[in-house]
Amino acid sequence: MTTQQQRPRLDGIALSTTKLGSGPGLLLAHGATGWVDANFGPILADLARHHTVVAPDYPGSGSTPRAAAPLDLDALADRVVATAVAAGLEEFAMLGYSLGTLVAVRAAARHPERVTALVLTAGLAYPLAHTQRVLDAWYEETAAAQLPPEQAGALEQIDLVRRSDTRADLADITVPTLVVATMTDELVTPDHSDVLVEGIAGAQRAELQCGHLPFDEAPDEWARLVNGFLAQVPDASVQVAQA
Repeated sequence: MTTQQQRPRLDGIALSTTKLGSGPGLLLAHGATGWVDANFGPILADLARHHTVVAPDYPGSGSTPRAAAPLDLDALADRVVATAVAAGLEEFAMLGYSLGTLVAVRAAARHPERVTALVLTAGLAYPLAHTQRVLDAWYEETAAAQLPPEQAGALEQIDLVRRSDTRADLADITVPTLVVATMTDELVTPDHSDVLVEGIAGAQRAELQCGHLPFDEAPDEWARLVNGFLAQVPDASVQVAQA
Protein backbone atom coordinates (compact mmCIF):
# COMPACT_ATOMS: atom_id res chain seq x y z
CA MET A 1 0.00 0.00 0.00
CA THR A 2 1.35 3.37 -0.96
CA THR A 3 0.24 6.87 -0.23
CA GLN A 4 0.91 9.85 -2.44
CA GLN A 5 -0.22 13.43 -2.44
CA GLN A 6 -1.53 14.80 -5.72
CA ARG A 7 -2.70 18.32 -6.42
CA PRO A 8 -4.90 18.48 -9.53
CA ARG A 9 -5.73 22.07 -10.36
CA LEU A 10 -9.40 22.66 -11.09
CA ASP A 11 -10.99 26.08 -11.54
CA GLY A 12 -7.82 27.61 -10.14
CA ILE A 13 -7.91 25.62 -6.88
CA ALA A 14 -5.46 22.80 -6.26
CA LEU A 15 -7.20 20.05 -4.28
CA SER A 16 -4.93 18.28 -1.83
CA THR A 17 -5.59 14.61 -2.55
CA THR A 18 -4.54 11.31 -1.00
CA LYS A 19 -4.30 8.17 -3.12
CA LEU A 20 -3.58 4.80 -1.57
CA GLY A 21 -4.23 1.10 -1.90
CA SER A 22 -5.05 -1.05 -4.91
CA GLY A 23 -8.13 -2.63 -6.38
CA PRO A 24 -11.46 -1.20 -7.56
CA GLY A 25 -11.68 2.56 -7.32
CA LEU A 26 -13.25 4.27 -4.32
CA LEU A 27 -13.66 8.06 -4.17
CA LEU A 28 -14.24 9.60 -0.74
CA ALA A 29 -16.28 12.75 -0.08
CA HIS A 30 -15.87 14.18 3.43
CA GLY A 31 -18.16 16.25 5.62
CA ALA A 32 -18.53 19.97 6.32
CA THR A 33 -15.75 21.43 8.50
CA GLY A 34 -13.89 18.15 8.12
CA TRP A 35 -11.10 16.92 5.91
CA VAL A 36 -9.95 13.50 4.74
CA ASP A 37 -7.78 12.55 7.71
CA ALA A 38 -10.36 13.83 10.20
CA ASN A 39 -13.39 12.08 8.68
CA PHE A 40 -11.84 8.94 7.19
CA GLY A 41 -8.45 8.55 8.87
CA PRO A 42 -9.44 5.64 11.16
CA ILE A 43 -10.83 3.58 8.26
CA LEU A 44 -8.45 4.51 5.41
CA ALA A 45 -6.19 1.50 5.92
CA ASP A 46 -9.16 -0.90 5.93
CA LEU A 47 -10.58 0.66 2.78
CA ALA A 48 -7.21 0.63 1.01
CA ARG A 49 -6.81 -3.10 1.60
CA HIS A 50 -9.61 -3.64 -0.91
CA HIS A 51 -9.67 -0.52 -3.07
CA THR A 52 -7.68 2.15 -4.81
CA VAL A 53 -8.79 5.03 -2.61
CA VAL A 54 -8.78 8.62 -3.87
CA ALA A 55 -9.65 11.20 -1.25
CA PRO A 56 -9.58 14.96 -1.98
CA ASP A 57 -9.92 17.74 0.57
CA TYR A 58 -12.51 20.35 -0.41
CA PRO A 59 -11.57 24.02 -0.80
CA GLY A 60 -10.76 25.32 2.67
CA SER A 61 -10.17 21.85 4.14
CA GLY A 62 -6.89 20.17 5.01
CA SER A 63 -4.21 21.85 2.96
CA THR A 64 -6.49 22.82 0.05
CA PRO A 65 -6.74 26.61 -0.33
CA ARG A 66 -9.98 28.31 0.60
CA ALA A 67 -12.39 29.25 -2.18
CA ALA A 68 -12.83 32.93 -3.02
CA ALA A 69 -16.57 32.53 -3.63
CA PRO A 70 -19.41 30.51 -2.09
CA LEU A 71 -19.24 26.81 -2.85
CA ASP A 72 -21.53 25.38 -5.52
CA LEU A 73 -22.65 21.74 -5.26
CA ASP A 74 -22.43 21.06 -8.99
CA ALA A 75 -18.93 22.49 -9.18
CA LEU A 76 -17.77 20.63 -6.08
CA ALA A 77 -19.15 17.32 -7.37
CA ASP A 78 -17.44 17.90 -10.70
CA ARG A 79 -14.17 18.72 -8.94
CA VAL A 80 -14.04 15.57 -6.85
CA VAL A 81 -14.92 13.42 -9.87
CA ALA A 82 -12.22 15.12 -11.94
CA THR A 83 -9.78 14.50 -9.10
CA ALA A 84 -10.46 10.76 -9.26
CA VAL A 85 -10.02 10.76 -13.02
CA ALA A 86 -6.77 12.72 -12.71
CA ALA A 87 -5.58 10.10 -10.22
CA GLY A 88 -6.13 7.37 -12.81
CA LEU A 89 -9.60 6.05 -12.04
CA GLU A 90 -11.97 5.66 -14.97
CA GLU A 91 -14.85 4.38 -12.80
CA PHE A 92 -15.30 4.23 -9.05
CA ALA A 93 -17.67 3.76 -6.16
CA MET A 94 -18.20 6.75 -3.87
CA LEU A 95 -18.31 6.86 -0.08
CA GLY A 96 -19.91 10.08 1.13
CA TYR A 97 -20.14 11.23 4.72
CA SER A 98 -22.53 14.01 5.82
CA LEU A 99 -22.02 16.87 3.31
CA GLY A 100 -20.19 14.26 1.26
CA THR A 101 -23.46 12.41 0.68
CA LEU A 102 -24.84 15.46 -1.11
CA VAL A 103 -21.64 15.60 -3.15
CA ALA A 104 -21.79 11.87 -3.95
CA VAL A 105 -25.43 11.90 -5.06
CA ARG A 106 -24.88 14.95 -7.25
CA ALA A 107 -21.73 13.36 -8.70
CA ALA A 108 -23.62 10.16 -9.54
CA ALA A 109 -26.40 12.17 -11.19
CA ARG A 110 -23.99 14.30 -13.22
CA HIS A 111 -21.44 11.57 -14.03
CA PRO A 112 -23.33 8.26 -14.35
CA GLU A 113 -20.62 6.91 -16.63
CA ARG A 114 -18.10 7.20 -13.78
CA VAL A 115 -19.89 6.30 -10.54
CA THR A 116 -20.53 2.56 -10.04
CA ALA A 117 -21.97 2.48 -6.50
CA LEU A 118 -22.77 4.74 -3.55
CA VAL A 119 -22.36 4.41 0.20
CA LEU A 120 -24.07 7.32 1.95
CA THR A 121 -23.27 7.65 5.67
CA ALA A 122 -24.93 10.10 8.09
CA GLY A 123 -26.40 11.59 4.98
CA LEU A 124 -29.17 13.78 3.70
CA ALA A 125 -30.88 14.87 0.52
CA TYR A 126 -31.75 18.21 2.12
CA PRO A 127 -31.77 19.46 5.72
CA LEU A 128 -35.03 18.79 7.55
CA ALA A 129 -36.31 21.53 9.87
CA HIS A 130 -34.46 20.40 13.00
CA THR A 131 -31.17 20.02 11.15
CA GLN A 132 -31.65 23.38 9.44
CA ARG A 133 -31.94 25.05 12.85
CA VAL A 134 -28.83 23.26 14.09
CA LEU A 135 -26.94 24.25 10.95
CA ASP A 136 -27.95 27.88 11.39
CA ALA A 137 -26.68 27.87 14.98
CA TRP A 138 -23.51 26.04 13.93
CA TYR A 139 -22.89 28.63 11.24
CA GLU A 140 -23.17 31.48 13.74
CA GLU A 141 -20.88 29.74 16.23
CA THR A 142 -18.33 28.99 13.52
CA ALA A 143 -18.42 32.58 12.27
CA ALA A 144 -17.41 33.76 15.73
CA ALA A 145 -14.67 31.16 16.19
CA GLN A 146 -11.00 31.24 15.33
CA LEU A 147 -10.56 28.24 13.07
CA PRO A 148 -7.38 26.23 12.48
CA PRO A 149 -5.98 26.35 8.93
CA GLU A 150 -7.34 22.92 8.02
CA GLN A 151 -10.87 24.22 8.66
CA ALA A 152 -10.52 27.58 6.93
CA GLY A 153 -13.46 26.88 4.63
CA ALA A 154 -15.85 25.70 7.35
CA LEU A 155 -18.31 28.56 6.86
CA GLU A 156 -18.63 27.96 3.13
CA GLN A 157 -19.13 24.25 3.70
CA ILE A 158 -21.82 24.64 6.37
CA ASP A 159 -23.56 27.16 4.14
CA LEU A 160 -23.46 24.68 1.25
CA VAL A 161 -25.27 22.08 3.37
CA ARG A 162 -27.89 24.70 4.30
CA ARG A 163 -28.50 25.53 0.62
CA SER A 164 -28.35 22.07 -0.96
CA ASP A 165 -31.24 19.89 -2.05
CA THR A 166 -30.64 16.71 -4.06
CA ARG A 167 -34.18 15.31 -3.93
CA ALA A 168 -34.59 15.80 -7.67
CA ASP A 169 -31.45 13.71 -8.26
CA LEU A 170 -32.54 10.66 -6.28
CA ALA A 171 -34.80 9.14 -8.93
CA ASP A 172 -31.92 9.33 -11.42
CA ILE A 173 -29.63 7.18 -9.27
CA THR A 174 -29.52 3.67 -10.70
CA VAL A 175 -26.30 2.32 -9.19
CA PRO A 176 -26.27 0.02 -6.13
CA THR A 177 -26.61 2.20 -3.05
CA LEU A 178 -26.17 1.59 0.67
CA VAL A 179 -27.55 4.20 3.06
CA VAL A 180 -25.91 4.00 6.50
CA ALA A 181 -28.03 5.67 9.17
CA THR A 182 -26.29 6.90 12.32
CA MET A 183 -29.00 6.10 14.82
CA THR A 184 -28.14 8.45 17.71
CA ASP A 185 -27.16 11.34 15.43
CA GLU A 186 -28.51 14.67 16.69
CA LEU A 187 -27.23 16.68 13.73
CA VAL A 188 -28.26 14.65 10.69
CA THR A 189 -31.00 12.59 12.29
CA PRO A 190 -31.89 9.10 10.98
CA ASP A 191 -35.05 10.33 9.25
CA HIS A 192 -32.76 11.98 6.69
CA SER A 193 -31.56 8.48 5.76
CA ASP A 194 -35.18 7.44 5.25
CA VAL A 195 -35.55 10.16 2.60
CA LEU A 196 -32.54 8.75 0.74
CA VAL A 197 -33.75 5.14 0.94
CA GLU A 198 -37.23 6.07 -0.24
CA GLY A 199 -35.91 8.20 -3.10
CA ILE A 200 -33.24 5.89 -4.56
CA ALA A 201 -34.65 2.80 -6.26
CA GLY A 202 -33.31 -0.40 -4.70
CA ALA A 203 -31.29 1.37 -2.01
CA GLN A 204 -30.34 -0.76 0.98
CA ARG A 205 -30.32 0.55 4.53
CA ALA A 206 -27.89 -0.28 7.34
CA GLU A 207 -27.57 1.17 10.82
CA LEU A 208 -24.70 2.23 13.04
CA GLN A 209 -25.49 2.68 16.71
CA CYS A 210 -23.58 5.95 16.98
CA GLY A 211 -23.92 9.69 16.62
CA HIS A 212 -22.66 11.90 13.82
CA LEU A 213 -19.03 10.80 14.15
CA PRO A 214 -18.81 7.15 13.01
CA PHE A 215 -15.06 7.50 12.47
CA ASP A 216 -14.70 8.10 16.23
CA GLU A 217 -17.60 6.07 17.59
CA ALA A 218 -17.80 2.99 15.34
CA PRO A 219 -14.92 2.94 12.83
CA ASP A 220 -14.52 -0.84 12.61
CA GLU A 221 -18.21 -1.44 12.03
CA TRP A 222 -18.36 1.39 9.51
CA ALA A 223 -15.44 -0.02 7.51
CA ARG A 224 -17.02 -3.49 7.65
CA LEU A 225 -20.29 -2.18 6.23
CA VAL A 226 -18.57 -0.27 3.43
CA ASN A 227 -16.25 -3.09 2.38
CA GLY A 228 -18.94 -5.74 2.73
CA PHE A 229 -21.42 -3.87 0.57
CA LEU A 230 -18.93 -2.95 -2.14
CA ALA A 231 -17.64 -6.53 -2.31
CA GLN A 232 -21.15 -7.64 -3.29
CA VAL A 233 -21.73 -5.01 -5.95
CA PRO A 234 -21.85 -6.84 -9.31
CA ASP A 235 -19.42 -5.71 -11.96
CA ALA A 236 -17.97 -3.13 -9.60
CA SER A 237 -14.38 -3.70 -10.65
CA VAL A 238 -12.80 -0.70 -12.30
CA GLN A 239 -9.75 -0.06 -14.37
CA VAL A 240 -7.00 2.23 -13.23
CA ALA A 241 -5.76 4.18 -16.22
CA GLN A 242 -2.15 3.59 -17.03
CA ALA A 243 -0.27 6.84 -17.19
